[in-house]
Parts: sequence; C-alpha cells; structure tokens
Amino acid sequence: MTDVTAGGERHRRISVIAVVLVLISLPVALALAEAVWFYATNRTNGTIVSSGETREYLVHVPASYDRARPTPLVISMHGGSLWPAAQRAIDRWDRVADAHGFIVVYPSGLSGRGPRAWRAGREPGLTRDVRFISELIDTLSARFNIDPSRIYANGLSNGGGMSFALSCRLSDRIAAVGVVATAIFLPWSGCTGQRAVPMIAFQGTGDRAVPYKGGTSWVAPNVFPDISTWTARWAARNRCQTSPVESAVATDVTRIEYRHCVDDAAVVLYRVEGGGHAWPGGTPMADWFVGRTSNGVDATAVMWTFFREHRLAEPFPGTSGEVRH
Repeated sequence: MTDVTAGGERHRRISVIAVVLVLISLPVALALAEAVWFYATNRTNGTIVSSGETREYLVHVPASYDRARPTPLVISMHGGSLWPAAQRAIDRWDRVADAHGFIVVYPSGLSGRGPRAWRAGREPGLTRDVRFISELIDTLSARFNIDPSRIYANGLSNGGGMSFALSCRLSDRIAAVGVVATAIFLPWSGCTGQRAVPMIAFQGTGDRAVPYKGGTSWVAPNVFPDISTWTARWAARNRCQTSPVESAVATDVTRIEYRHCVDDAAVVLYRVEGGGHAWPGGTPMADWFVGRTSNGVDATAVMWTFFREHRLAEPFPGTSGEVRH
C-alpha cells in the first residue's frame, strides 16, 4: 500500500512538473516563433560595404520588370529607430511600384550603439551616408536596368531629413525628393548642391515630434525650422514665383504649390490639419505615440504622380555621380 501510495505521489509530482514545464515553455515557444516571424518578415535582402561599413537594404522588384526597358528607381528611407521593412509597411510603396512598374529600395541607416538612424546633419557621418546611397544606386544599376534620369528619394522623419540632404549633396543623381513629417537637421548653409531639385512635402500641424511651426521637441536637441518658412526657402532655392497657390484637397488637407520655378522644379507642400508624425494614407502607427494618421491624401500615390513628372534632363555639368563634400 505504501509503495503504491508513494508511486502515485511521485506520478502526481511528475505530472505537475510536466504541466509547469509546459506552461513555462509555452511563452518561450511563442516568443521564439514571434522572433522567427519577425526575422523572416523584417530581414533585408541585400548588403554592400560602403566607407568600410556593412550597409543593408531591402529591394522590391515588380513582376512586370523588363530588363530591356529602363526602369525608374524610388529610394524610401525609414525614420529614426525604424528599419527598412518597417518603412515598407508604413508607406506601402510596393503596391504603387507593382501598379506602375518601377523598382523601390528601402536602405537602412546605421545602428552603431543605438537605434538605426540617418546621419543627416553631422559630418563625417553625413558624407558616408550620402556615399552609401550613391553606391547603392551603382549597385542596383549593375543588377537592373535603372533609368538614371528617373531616380527619386523620399523618407519619413529622419529619412525625410536624409532626402533633403541628398537634394543638397547628390542633386546630380536624384531627380526629385519627397519628405514626410521630416526631421530637418542639415542647415541650408550645408546645402552645396547647385541644381534646382523638385520637392514634395507632407506635414501635420499636430506633429509633436517635429512641430509644424518649428522649435524644439523630445526627438532631438535641434531647433526645427518653421515648415512654411522652410518650404518657402526651398522655393527660393528653385527660383520659383514667391506667392504660392493654395487649394483644398480634403477637409483636413491643403495643397500649397510654388509655381514657375527654374527648370520646372516645382515645390509643393501638403499641410495636414491636426495630422501627427505619420505618413498620410499609409499604415497608421499608434495614435498615442505619433498622433493622428490622416486619410485625406495618399502621400505615396501623390508622391509618385509628382515624381514621374520630373526627370534629370542630362548629367549635371562637371559631375559623374561623385559625392560632394
């Protein structure tokens, strides 16, 4: 009797231990599955070495791609602390690329000892990041039939700041740029490009990270410029007519366009009333963190319409794709 009782007790203890182990291992298994899913979903599919640093990128090629036809290239850059696949999920450039037959690439900023970010306002990191984008264009041009007159750059937040930097330092290769909720770190005095670069911007008046009227925020110690003033400065750079034309696009979106610019290099701002630090028409992020994502305008579709109206007429005089210092 005692042996039977003892045996039963041991069996119960083993059963309890087994249940506990299952309960303990279940979250671990789920976490492992989540990690595997995250890696599979968010991994990049290309690397190059630039300035001695290994740089990653994620490229999307539409099924309609034809090697015999020169194809436009759109470069979309993530915001600070994000990564290429996150940018792809937010801006949804792939769907527009599939519909219109162009290639889109999502390059990665560097993480170093912190979150991934673009060095969009500091040397020597700025020069290295500009060189990376230039060499990425070279790499993709060797793999695909990229039309050198139709290469465009855009980005969110810190990635928008990097797009501005490219318009300043790589204007001989970038036909036009787009910026969304852009965090501008490079002062105009650091803009050495001579060519008038077409620009389209989307900015929310309720953006707490990059205030529409300028000033400081929790994002960085930098003083951000007033967006209306900064846009007018870009229009002056492109020698546009000084008075912009305003039109209502939606109940919460106003289009502000500077016209009659040199070389047709238009400057357009979409002001989103109450819009947050978000990509209009894109995949919403958490409202409590970034604010409201407007659906009054599809920034990606509108940006592509703007891009395809602008090409590099010819290589910029005296350049061959080099990075200007």
